[in-house]
Amino acid sequence: MGRAADSPSQIALPLVPGAGGAPRRIVIGNANAHAIEALAEPSRWPFGTAILTGPQRSGKSLIGEWAEGRGIAVIDGADKWDEDALFHRWNAGQEGGSRAGEPLLLIADSQPWHIALPDLASRLGGSLQLEIGVPDDAMAAQLIEALAEQRGLTLAEGAADYLVPRAERSFTGLEQLVETIDRISLERQVPATMSVWRSALEAMHGPEQGRLI
Repeated sequence: MGRAADSPSQIALPLVPGAGGAPRRIVIGNANAHAIEALAEPSRWPFGTAILTGPQRSGKSLIGEWAEGRGIAVIDGADKWDEDALFHRWNAGQEGGSRAGEPLLLIADSQPWHIALPDLASRLGGSLQLEIGVPDDAMAAQLIEALAEQRGLTLAEGAADYLVPRAERSFTGLEQLVETIDRISLERQVPATMSVWRSALEAMHGPEQGRLI
């Protein structure tokens, strides 16, 4: 019998060097907790295979690095692989050899992932399907904090309360917002306070966005 799956709050997720050597971490929230919890217990995957899809910049590759640390084989960008090669790789994990029984995580940007090869489509169709969704308010706030931390950017108190209701609700949008705040703060040589937050929102979404709500 397999061990109980780790809860998302207990999972040791990777810290990977980012720009300037600052560590990147995975923020766990509504959009990805279900996927991380399922990936923590590969013995329950149908055919020992899971497919993870999600938006750009949503942490799929970092989750893949965490999975590799748990002894899982990972193919990042599987939707860009040659389908015959991917079919043979799947079979290798099922039929024998050094990879027999090794859990396999396929990471893809495309959702839905259109597969032309019928044999591959039927096999992957029976695998565990996991998708990273859209961050809610709580996760967006955590993402802003983590992205600022990664850049070495100190946000004044109340940043999340101000920014979250006005920000684009996507991983890419939140990352671009923090990048813009950082840029404006550096250009003006001032702390990242509300005037900078407002300017960043206006630069990204127009002059009214920084004043909403």
